[in-house]
Amino acid sequence: MKAALLQHIRRLADDDLPAYVYDVHGLRAHARAVRAALPRRVRFLYAAKANSDPRLLRALAAHVDGFEVASGGELRHVRGLFPDVPISFGGPGKTVAELSQALDAGVERLHVESEQELRGLTTVLGDRTADVLLRVNVPVALPAVALAMGGGPSPFGLDPSRLDRCLQIIAADHRVRLRGLHVHLASGLDARAHLALVDQVMGWADRWAWQRGIDLAEVNIGGGMGVDYADPRNVFDWQVFGIGLRRTLERHPALTLRIEPGRAVTAYCGWYVTRILDVKSSRGTAFAVLRGGTHHLRTPAAKQHDQPFEVIPDDSWHQNWPRPEVRGEPVTLVGQLCTPKDVLARGATVGRLRVGDRIAFAMAGAYAWNISHHDFLMHPRPTFHHVDDADADVGPPAAETHVVAGRTA
Repeated sequence: MKAALLQHIRRLADDDLPAYVYDVHGLRAHARAVRAALPRRVRFLYAAKANSDPRLLRALAAHVDGFEVASGGELRHVRGLFPDVPISFGGPGKTVAELSQALDAGVERLHVESEQELRGLTTVLGDRTADVLLRVNVPVALPAVALAMGGGPSPFGLDPSRLDRCLQIIAADHRVRLRGLHVHLASGLDARAHLALVDQVMGWADRWAWQRGIDLAEVNIGGGMGVDYADPRNVFDWQVFGIGLRRTLERHPALTLRIEPGRAVTAYCGWYVTRILDVKSSRGTAFAVLRGGTHHLRTPAAKQHDQPFEVIPDDSWHQNWPRPEVRGEPVTLVGQLCTPKDVLARGATVGRLRVGDRIAFAMAGAYAWNISHHDFLMHPRPTFHHVDDADADVGPPAAETHVVAGRTA
């Protein structure tokens, strides 16, 4: 953890905990570096579903080419913050009302997931036009991935056998303009694996477009850039990715590529900070009970991993009984919920951990608070803090960022 963040966390009052602390300056620097690594013909959209905190979206706005939303609610939220920013509207199961809302909001691209959705769009167009990308579940082989969205049976996108029917509908309705394809098949890929998948996708897309006499203007390759919670120093290599995309574009001089990362943009900027309420042993296993839990930070339960953390010692102890602690042994960090699934990290070896010390869980800037079951047991909600010191050394995630499970700050 960088000094400015640690200083801010130490200043938090106990009543502020649990707390989300966002490194806005670091996020801005990271987004700037991502944009610089990408070719100019790559449009860099941020997937708002990863974290739609307004301060974070405002920090990103100057460094991205727009936002991707996946619901009418996200669309209202982003358009309310940015009246003119380009927006793409994706996601399955769009209602006719949402499609109409998207047209009213002037979205730049609609990602059509099915023939049914395309027909619904034609019913609300009126005298308006819509630029669409057909999302297709391309029949390619996927490597081992954290999350597969396609490549096999999937609720996402069109089966290739249904594309011709969509082309017929579009040909019969001049209000619908086909701009290209949307292909998001997997999440959790490193740069080289992602580029290999892009090559497969483009090979299939080229053959499909040639067979149908289509000039393919755009391909959206989605997001899914890997984030390694087991080793936070293993950051997606945007430089390698950008070089690979540049080679792809050299083979397709008239093509625009679009990407929609979410987790890989904001994961590193967030910390979930709380306090140790109790330390105890059960049949030889040490447990630290924390204020808060997975109803605030759902990520480790959702992904079935251990959330990396740092211990921030607090030497104040005002009780007249011994201070419970563990030293140099594995400890499992749990929350306050009445379920054995409320686990944030299992068997993490720590140098020292005591009741009253603070715990800062790293990589809590994406799919964290916004996917959590906030109202279970009705515990108080966390507070939110945004650190934005342009002079502080709290830069983007890089190899020298030392955040490992169980390390004491």
